[in-house]
Amino acid sequence: MKFRYLYQLLLSHTSVLIIAFMILGLLFSQYVENLVYENKVTELRSYGEKILSDLERPSPRRPLYLEEYSNLLHARNIDVITFNRQGEVSFSRGGVYPRIELSKEEWQKIERGETVPLKKDFGRFDQAVSLVIMPRIINDQLAGGLILISPISGSREMLSEINRYLLYIVLLSLAISLLISLFLSKLHVKRIQRIRDATSRVSSGHYDVRVPSSNFDEIGDLAEDFNEMVTKLQASKEEIDSLENRRRQFMADVSHELRTPLTTIRGVIEGIRNDMIPEEQKEKSFGLVSEETRRLIRLVNENLDYEKIRSNQVAITKVTLPLLDIFEVIKEQLDLQAEEKGNEIRVVADSGATVHADYDRLIQILINITKNSIQFTSGGTITLRGSSTGSESIIEIEDTGIGMDPEEIQSIWRRFYKADLSRTNNPYGEFGIGLSIVKQLVLMHEGTIDVFSEKGKGTKFVIRLPL
Repeated sequence: MKFRYLYQLLLSHTSVLIIAFMILGLLFSQYVENLVYENKVTELRSYGEKILSDLERPSPRRPLYLEEYSNLLHARNIDVITFNRQGEVSFSRGGVYPRIELSKEEWQKIERGETVPLKKDFGRFDQAVSLVIMPRIINDQLAGGLILISPISGSREMLSEINRYLLYIVLLSLAISLLISLFLSKLHVKRIQRIRDATSRVSSGHYDVRVPSSNFDEIGDLAEDFNEMVTKLQASKEEIDSLENRRRQFMADVSHELRTPLTTIRGVIEGIRNDMIPEEQKEKSFGLVSEETRRLIRLVNENLDYEKIRSNQVAITKVTLPLLDIFEVIKEQLDLQAEEKGNEIRVVADSGATVHADYDRLIQILINITKNSIQFTSGGTITLRGSSTGSESIIEIEDTGIGMDPEEIQSIWRRFYKADLSRTNNPYGEFGIGLSIVKQLVLMHEGTIDVFSEKGKGTKFVIRLPL
């Protein structure tokens, strides 16, 4: 059985409010009661001090004074009693109190000249009263005392009236608090419900949903975290979609790349089997089969290299190498290909410039980039530059070829990006995988590679490797 969060909030708020009001009400009621009785005792004490002060004056009208005070205070519902050293009543209005019974402790305080205030006394008189017992001292000797008595029934009536109004205030405050609590509870439940609805949409595959967020409270923080989660899910979905598209494109490109040489090989073999190829053309046909076979091997090897590098299955053994010697190796290997397109490979490097890298992988990086430069340059120059500082080596491969647009620069690292060009323009077996391998190898060397190009003005690759 579910217990709705709204009702949980209301129950908890109501319980807290009721307990708080009960505690506050009891404390306030007790405080007011003590204050009323304290004021009554203070009033009786002030009257007693006045009476005792007048009794100390030598005058034959002393009993008349007591009678006048008694009549005056009786109108205020206060009785005056005087008693002697033995506790016998010497004056009381109408002789109502023949004798006063004081406790041993009260007599001790009276004898020390102390006033004894009693806020509530229930057993000494025929009704509950507040009283003050004050000593009467003559010549430093206790001559008796004075008692002022006031029934507490009037105070009780006043306290009952105060408690009644206090109850009304508590009930009204409780009602208002419950309304406010209901409003706030609904507000919080609504905010949580928005997140719940958004979660349901996300579970259905809709990652564009957002909920209002704030830094006001934890629900706002939860909404902000939810939005951040959805943003990451959306990015992940887009990445997955992109990977899926790239996978499909990869399969299409590989299929095309494999189909072309396989079709050629099959055609030649069928022609030889059916004696459709003249004897003088057979040698050329075998050469074509051999070339297409090598092309298939290069494609497979490049894909295997890419997967090994991407999954960090290639070991890198770094050594310090002279840059000038590396460039001479690249020039020697690619000079013939460059001359076929009318290009010249130039080497510019300081004799003391070095690089800290894996020899085989560095050669692979530079050959891939230089082949790209040769491919897209005709009758131009490919320049290999190298220098080293105290912290890094800088390698530049710059050509005077056709260049690229800015949007193309962002895409050249993508696998098979140049597949279409390679099928029509690339006589060197490039399949658009080379630059993907290059970037992965540079990253494995903890280096960086940047491309700067302008359409019609050439391209420059800049590689930085830490020493």
